[in-house]
Amino acid sequence: MTLKKVDANPSTLESSLQELKSDETSRSKINFILFLADNDPTTGQSWCPDCVRAEPVIYKTLEEFPEEVKLIRAYAGDRPTWRTPAHPWRVDSRFKLTGVPTLVRWDGDSVKGRLEDHQAHLPHLILPLLAPST
Repeated sequence: MTLKKVDANPSTLESSLQELKSDETSRSKINFILFLADNDPTTGQSWCPDCVRAEPVIYKTLEEFPEEVKLIRAYAGDRPTWRTPAHPWRVDSRFKLTGVPTLVRWDGDSVKGRLEDHQAHLPHLILPLLAPST
């Protein structure tokens, strides 16, 4: 049906999450956060090969879902920024990221499902995240 994408970074993710929480229409939608590596300015592609592989699969799977899906694309930064052990999303108890891409189903204020970097490119694993949450 419809995939609505919103971009965020470490300094804007909280405001994007607050918008989701306060938006009455978003509460009834399926919401995801896709944590990604930034694009390399010299190539125009992500510096992360797993992100390059997973992004089109994730977008296609979510776009084909019959209900509206909202996706926050959360860009973690360039390679040195992401590799920092103190990266905000590595130490945030809600996310505890260890790799990118990471796809999470976000309901309310918490993660209701996730696919790590080695799983995020597999449609048969993405589809269960679209199931109604309980």
